[in-house]
This record gives sequence, structure tokens and C-alpha cells, in this order.
Amino acid sequence: MSLAFASAPLSAAQARTEAIGYLALACTGKRLSLQVRHSAAGHFIGTADEDGPVSRESVEYFRSQHAAEHALATGRWQQRIHP
Repeated sequence: MSLAFASAPLSAAQARTEAIGYLALACTGKRLSLQVRHSAAGHFIGTADEDGPVSRESVEYFRSQHAAEHALATGRWQQRIHP
């Protein structure tokens, strides 16, 4: 049994306070750090592990890496609740 599932589940707000991906934890049980990621749609806040991308955590896509980094640093982004 994974420790992530043995402990009480984190809320989206708690995951954000710890700067880990809420969806990554909920879907995979992995506590992965939030980071700026990029796709064809633009920059977003998400997670990745050694195998590659895991989750898109932000509702928003940002026009630039700088804008996404600013949103992550200031907390001015909206958490996706469902994958």
C-alpha cells in the first residue's frame, strides 16, 4: 500500500501550500513539485517525474514562461480539480 493513500488525503489548498500537484497526488499518489511546463497550447503550471509530464494543475494557459513563473510565485492561478 502506498503511503500517499494510507494518510489522510490533502485538499487542493493544502497541496498548493506544500507546492505539490493536487491532481498528481490524487491520480498517481506521487507528491510532485509544481513547476512551469509547456505544451502546444502554451505555458501552464503542472508536474512531471523522471518519465515526463504527469499533470496539468492550472486551469489557465499563460502566454509566456515569465507570466507562468510569476503566477506560480505569487499564487495567482486557479487549481484544476478534475483531470
